[in-house]
Amino acid sequence: MSTPSDGTDVPIRRIDRILAFMSLGLLVLSVVSFFAIMIASSAGADMSAGLWPAVGVTIYIAPILAFALLLTVLVMSFVRRSRANRGD
Repeated sequence: MSTPSDGTDVPIRRIDRILAFMSLGLLVLSVVSFFAIMIASSAGADMSAGLWPAVGVTIYIAPILAFALLLTVLVMSFVRRSRANRGD
Protein backbone atom coordinates (compact mmCIF):
# COMPACT_ATOMS: atom_id res chain seq x y z
CA MET A 1 0.00 0.00 0.00
CA SER A 2 1.20 3.47 -0.75
CA THR A 3 1.24 6.29 1.72
CA PRO A 4 1.29 10.01 0.96
CA SER A 5 4.72 11.53 1.10
CA ASP A 6 3.76 14.59 3.16
CA GLY A 7 0.52 13.42 4.76
CA THR A 8 -1.73 16.00 3.11
CA ASP A 9 -4.50 15.50 0.59
CA VAL A 10 -4.01 16.52 -2.99
CA PRO A 11 -5.89 19.77 -3.71
CA ILE A 12 -8.83 19.69 -6.10
CA ARG A 13 -8.17 21.64 -9.27
CA ARG A 14 -10.63 23.86 -11.06
CA ILE A 15 -10.79 21.59 -14.13
CA ASP A 16 -11.82 18.67 -11.91
CA ARG A 17 -14.72 20.66 -10.49
CA ILE A 18 -15.77 21.88 -13.93
CA LEU A 19 -15.78 18.36 -15.36
CA ALA A 20 -17.63 16.94 -12.37
CA PHE A 21 -20.34 19.60 -12.51
CA MET A 22 -20.64 19.22 -16.28
CA SER A 23 -21.18 15.51 -15.77
CA LEU A 24 -23.85 16.14 -13.15
CA GLY A 25 -25.49 18.78 -15.32
CA LEU A 26 -25.68 16.46 -18.30
CA LEU A 27 -27.29 13.76 -16.19
CA VAL A 28 -29.87 16.21 -14.84
CA LEU A 29 -30.55 17.47 -18.37
CA SER A 30 -31.10 13.91 -19.54
CA VAL A 31 -33.57 13.15 -16.73
CA VAL A 32 -35.46 16.40 -17.33
CA SER A 33 -35.60 15.66 -21.06
CA PHE A 34 -36.92 12.19 -20.36
CA PHE A 35 -39.74 13.50 -18.21
CA ALA A 36 -40.50 16.26 -20.72
CA ILE A 37 -40.92 13.70 -23.48
CA MET A 38 -43.10 11.53 -21.26
CA ILE A 39 -45.37 14.44 -20.37
CA ALA A 40 -45.51 15.81 -23.91
CA SER A 41 -46.28 12.46 -25.49
CA SER A 42 -49.08 11.82 -23.03
CA ALA A 43 -50.46 15.30 -23.82
CA GLY A 44 -50.51 14.45 -27.52
CA ALA A 45 -47.67 16.67 -28.77
CA ASP A 46 -46.22 16.12 -32.24
CA MET A 47 -42.82 14.59 -31.50
CA SER A 48 -41.54 14.88 -35.08
CA ALA A 49 -41.63 18.67 -35.26
CA GLY A 50 -40.07 21.58 -33.47
CA LEU A 51 -37.57 21.07 -30.68
CA TRP A 52 -38.66 17.53 -29.76
CA PRO A 53 -36.19 15.62 -31.99
CA ALA A 54 -33.28 17.45 -30.32
CA VAL A 55 -34.73 16.67 -26.89
CA GLY A 56 -35.01 13.02 -27.89
CA VAL A 57 -31.39 12.87 -29.00
CA THR A 58 -30.33 14.48 -25.72
CA ILE A 59 -31.66 11.48 -23.82
CA TYR A 60 -29.32 9.16 -25.71
CA ILE A 61 -26.16 11.29 -25.88
CA ALA A 62 -26.06 13.14 -22.53
CA PRO A 63 -25.57 10.08 -20.25
CA ILE A 64 -22.74 8.79 -22.44
CA LEU A 65 -20.98 12.16 -22.34
CA ALA A 66 -21.54 12.40 -18.59
CA PHE A 67 -19.97 8.98 -18.07
CA ALA A 68 -16.98 9.94 -20.23
CA LEU A 69 -16.50 13.15 -18.24
CA LEU A 70 -16.69 11.23 -14.98
CA LEU A 71 -14.10 8.74 -16.19
CA THR A 72 -11.86 11.64 -17.21
CA VAL A 73 -12.10 13.13 -13.73
CA LEU A 74 -11.28 9.76 -12.16
CA VAL A 75 -8.25 9.15 -14.38
CA MET A 76 -6.95 12.67 -13.78
CA SER A 77 -7.41 12.20 -10.04
CA PHE A 78 -5.58 8.87 -9.99
CA VAL A 79 -2.68 10.27 -12.03
CA ARG A 80 -2.40 13.32 -9.78
CA ARG A 81 -2.43 11.18 -6.62
CA SER A 82 0.18 8.79 -7.98
CA ARG A 83 2.44 11.70 -8.90
CA ALA A 84 1.98 13.20 -5.44
CA ASN A 85 2.85 9.88 -3.79
CA ARG A 86 5.98 9.51 -5.90
CA GLY A 87 7.06 13.01 -5.03
CA ASP A 88 7.20 14.44 -8.59
